[in-house]
Amino acid sequence: MADEPHSVGDILDAVEKLADERDRIAVGDVVEALGSRGFGPFLVVMPLIDISPVGSIPGLPTAMAAVIMLIAVQMAFGRRHLWLPSFVRRRAISAEKAKTAVDKTRGVARFMDRWFHGRLPALTKGPFVRAAAVGVIVLACAVPPLELLPLATTIPMLAIAAFGLAITVRDGALMIAALVLAVAALGVGAGLLGNR
Repeated sequence: MADEPHSVGDILDAVEKLADERDRIAVGDVVEALGSRGFGPFLVVMPLIDISPVGSIPGLPTAMAAVIMLIAVQMAFGRRHLWLPSFVRRRAISAEKAKTAVDKTRGVARFMDRWFHGRLPALTKGPFVRAAAVGVIVLACAVPPLELLPLATTIPMLAIAAFGLAITVRDGALMIAALVLAVAALGVGAGLLGNR
């Protein structure tokens, strides 16, 4: 198992390495590459896939939201090791699609790594992580109905990524920003659905 990543660049490097080594990348491969306690990194990589062109595949955002919810439920209950059922671990995409997603998100990753790091680390532990997990569950529930609107799933997925990044890089200031973004995302999502 690899060392746990501490930046978005580390996460993308791990996924890219997998893509170089095989034709298809399964969710289980990513779990092993990111570390079995990679709750934060998983909450970054899944939304980044949704935001990339790969996320436009019909049904993929909803499937990722379901996996994100499973991860967040484990966080909310204080589980220390990430567990995914075998049928989820076997889900795979082509290495080519994974590389495309990595390439398209490198610029965003560099920006995130430059600006977000270790502020107010106490806000990224214990009850704050559990509260973030509840927020992620609510955001993941908003994804399936928003998938009916072009690019609308980007809104809650950005908030989920912010929570994941805050946990990964131990940035409490970002945890606060993620909470604000989550409230805004839910408001915008409700407005989009209301105007359909």
